[in-house]
Amino acid sequence: RRQFLVVMGAASASITVVGTGLAAVLARSEELRRLAQLDEGMAHQTESPKGMQLPNQDDPVSPAPGTRPEYTPLKDHYKVFIEVEPTKIDGSTWMLPISGLVDNPLLLTVEDLRNNYPARSQYVTLSCISGRVGTSLIGTTLWEGARVKDVLADAQLQPGARYLKINSGDGFHESVDLELIMADERIMFCYDWDGNPLPDDHGAPLRIWIPDRYGMKQPKWITSIEVTDEYQQGYWVERGWDETAQVKATSVIDTVAVNAAYETGGRQVVPVGGIAFSGDRGISKVEVRMDGGDWQEAMLRSPLSETTWVIWRIDWPFEPGAHTWEVRCLEAEGTPQIEQESKARPAGSTGIHAREAEL
Repeated sequence: RRQFLVVMGAASASITVVGTGLAAVLARSEELRRLAQLDEGMAHQTESPKGMQLPNQDDPVSPAPGTRPEYTPLKDHYKVFIEVEPTKIDGSTWMLPISGLVDNPLLLTVEDLRNNYPARSQYVTLSCISGRVGTSLIGTTLWEGARVKDVLADAQLQPGARYLKINSGDGFHESVDLELIMADERIMFCYDWDGNPLPDDHGAPLRIWIPDRYGMKQPKWITSIEVTDEYQQGYWVERGWDETAQVKATSVIDTVAVNAAYETGGRQVVPVGGIAFSGDRGISKVEVRMDGGDWQEAMLRSPLSETTWVIWRIDWPFEPGAHTWEVRCLEAEGTPQIEQESKARPAGSTGIHAREAEL
């Protein structure tokens, strides 16, 4: 059986897991990481790569103190490997063959992708299907690459072409429907993260990004692409995970900022905040309640893009004692997140996230 390595940023250690115990270890590791981050008092980050200001820097809604950074520091972005160590590919000699049902087979270097195709940049939140409700297996960074559509246009697809079979240097593979690619210009072959060449442990020299899908559908360390008329189940689908792997809407309470309580309108309030995410489907509302009471609407900060999480905040009237807060969200079109609890396997976890605190 394969081994899995889970790396969840500087706040926690690397973990190696054998077989199907991955989800349980992920859950335990997430909680350790969350506690470590709270201890560190994570500051809100307002700068993207190379010191550029984030596109929503002037938004009047500021995150509640203790909310995870809106833009994830690269050292804290989660990683999942199917081998004991991340795959390493020599980018100076790497070439990408695109073959199969094409009239013009291609053999591309990273520089070919950089120089011969218009670059596309996108702020992206990526999440892991293995994460439980309240997951820390999620992060937001700036992706840059070449549109897959543009590259395939040069390959000249034949009439019978229906899928891309993408192979990776770690033995991973995935099939991507060409109808999906042709319908979405955002899908890219990514070579840069955070304004710099893609790191080795995040898939260098090339990975693909597909909006609204969990990371399990998005190969890293790409070594070859075959255009075919036959569908083949991907690596994780063969192992019992969902075939579509569409991101489930989720909302998380990152912080009940007891130490940041302040007075307004003659009474004390406590900032409560976190994130909400639904792939590329947007968030229209986040609601919070305390101790099973009425749901109250939170303030939403403008997202970095239509494919990132939303930071939310609500300033809760102070009431002494031990309390429990819960959160839920609605997608942009009004679809509520699924409140019924379900485990991550096979299609992603669902349920209401809760946090306890003593005021």
